[in-house]
Amino acid sequence: MAITRMEDLDLAGKRVLIREDLNVPIKDGSVANDTRIRAALPTIRLALERGARPIVMSHLGRPEEGVPLTDQSDSSMLPVASRLAQLLECQVKLCENYLQNPDAALPGAGAVTLLENVRINSGEKADDENLARGYAALCDIFVMDAFGTAHRAQASTHGVAKFAQQACAGPLLAKELDALDRSLKNPQRPVLAIVGGAKVSTKLGVLERLGDIVDQLIVGGGIANTFLTAAGYQVGKSLCEPELIEQARALMAKTDIPIPVDVVVANEFSESAVATVKKVSDVGEDDMILDVGPETAALLAAIIGDVKTVIWNGPIGVFEFAQFAGGTRAVAEAVAANQGFSIAGGGETIAAIDKFEVTDSISYISTGGGAFLEYVQGMVLPAVQILETRGLDN
Repeated sequence: MAITRMEDLDLAGKRVLIREDLNVPIKDGSVANDTRIRAALPTIRLALERGARPIVMSHLGRPEEGVPLTDQSDSSMLPVASRLAQLLECQVKLCENYLQNPDAALPGAGAVTLLENVRINSGEKADDENLARGYAALCDIFVMDAFGTAHRAQASTHGVAKFAQQACAGPLLAKELDALDRSLKNPQRPVLAIVGGAKVSTKLGVLERLGDIVDQLIVGGGIANTFLTAAGYQVGKSLCEPELIEQARALMAKTDIPIPVDVVVANEFSESAVATVKKVSDVGEDDMILDVGPETAALLAAIIGDVKTVIWNGPIGVFEFAQFAGGTRAVAEAVAANQGFSIAGGGETIAAIDKFEVTDSISYISTGGGAFLEYVQGMVLPAVQILETRGLDN
């Protein structure tokens, strides 16, 4: 991949504009969860250590473009600037009028500038050329480090890379691409993918792409019900997509997809629902399948233990409810115990990893939801593509 990396460039004295994903939850004027801010710290520190003048930009929430922050103050990056300053232990200046006055964005020595929310700028989402040139005018080097937004062709992720004097990938983005390529393009075999979620339709592209890559494919959540139906079993009132049964059968014909032998059912979807373990052949008309049973969980754990590469996206059951969390817990613990390479991505997957306290045992946890899924499907990520193009120029 012909992408220039930030580490390979001379940053001393340069204005370095870094696109991060600092879209964090804000509660009562403060950052409620700083995970994404912490993930960006190594890149910003690298710029500071190399003597650069770092300028950071990001989006936050979903503000209306072209509307002043005075009318949507809850979209201000001010809480992010405050938390970033605490973590970096240096001055972080929040800059609002950077497009009108580029000099105002330049930080002092050993300090950082954080630009106000890029999503309020007219033309941001449309990848407006004039706006992209405005961002490029702020810097000598543009660093794309926000994998979570790499699938969007926007002015702050894609357009700016076309017009900046130099454009490169930051350490966080480069690490993400390296991990994905290790699991998808040159994996150690056997390779296993675990794909969970509510509907086959939302992940059909992922399933079909992985079906061509992996040696085995575990399906979970509501997705598994469509495969159970395709295998000839009744799923009662469970979430199922009958219109995709033929696609499920086609996937089963070309890929080894284990079917559950037992499941956990209830007659309602609620935190207080009574859970009952049944053989898949015994599921009744009023049953809702909300997890795999203990026998299936043990079988899945054994499969996971025997592979060299694991790609995981999506829970196995309704793990938010304790009585339906057994399958996802078993999978999480098995992936953590696996001695090969494991990569996990997606909001629910990360939530499960956190819940079952296996974060430190997963080889790589992806920072991007939609970008992760699109990359797995083999789709072109605009922000990565433009870096490849610019990499040939640098």
